[in-house]
Amino acid sequence: MAISLTHIALHVRDQDACVAFYRDYAGLEVVHDRASHGHHVVWLAEPGRESEFILVVLPGGPGRNQDEQDFSHLGFALDSHEAVDAIAERAAADGILVWQPRQEPYPVGYYCGIRDPDGNFVEFSYGQPLGPGAEALKAAQPPL
Repeated sequence: MAISLTHIALHVRDQDACVAFYRDYAGLEVVHDRASHGHHVVWLAEPGRESEFILVVLPGGPGRNQDEQDFSHLGFALDSHEAVDAIAERAAADGILVWQPRQEPYPVGYYCGIRDPDGNFVEFSYGQPLGPGAEALKAAQPPL
């Protein structure tokens, strides 16, 4: 039996703010938008990856008060340290930076964390064996 992770669904307090956040900060695009059972359902995906993995944003959630020591998060890979720094600077200016950029040993890499409008933590990283540049990084590192 083949199994594949296809989506994560977030039940959020302010759907419009969360959709705008993930479009703006993470570059996701709305790929499906519909009414279902009296609710507005929005699917977001990276351009070109609509059939691989989506983020579903559902309205009417209670919101989240995530403690800074709770490392639950969504993770997005970037293509450089500078891109992580740029996200962190922007998030700091917007008052949503949670984890300053930091370097951790492989496979964690360089990352920062920010808070989405619902209170979920979102990590932006470079140097993990996932996402942009992963193949080159894996070739240069010992196996996990």
